[in-house]
Amino acid sequence: MVPRPLIVLLLMMPLVIGGCDRQSSAPEQANAAPPLADEVPSAGAPRPGAKEAAGILDRSHKGEAASTLQFIDPAGKPVTIASFAGKPVLLNLWATWCAPCVAEMPTLDGLADRLDGKLTVLAVSQDLEGAAKVDPFFKNAQYKRLQPYRDPQAALSIGYQANLPTTILFDAQGREVWRMLGGQNWASETATALVDEAL
Repeated sequence: MVPRPLIVLLLMMPLVIGGCDRQSSAPEQANAAPPLADEVPSAGAPRPGAKEAAGILDRSHKGEAASTLQFIDPAGKPVTIASFAGKPVLLNLWATWCAPCVAEMPTLDGLADRLDGKLTVLAVSQDLEGAAKVDPFFKNAQYKRLQPYRDPQAALSIGYQANLPTTILFDAQGREVWRMLGGQNWASETATALVDEAL
């Protein structure tokens, strides 16, 4: 019998190889090394020298129900996207080792701050090391609104067949509006207009 951690590792291999590809010609991924712990951008501003990120908008899943897969909230309890029903949810799948993911986090935090009470922003880490990696990252970054949600089994990435970063907008009824494949500047007018589709 194959041990469960090995199965998870094997399932994650295509995502690791395909996602967050530093050899890609996409502007948000061009040969960027992940920041060191003391270089993690703090809340409020993108990383110095970061270019305007623009992912690929995918509306092909519009109207689909949110996944029922569980992930872990900051208190260590299992939750699902349905746990946040009643207002729109912006689900961001990211990891500490993914440079485009880390680059967009300050603007994602700014979006969460601007729309506090109108939109729930869930940044769910896909780091296999879970809290051991994610908690120090958040402590150093000092975000205003983002909280350290974790998915150490990478169930959401596997379930959504998502490379990192991927961000999915759900309406208040838990139906998908769109998904953004790749990094995005969440402070841009384009991102604001896209998020407004669910408000």
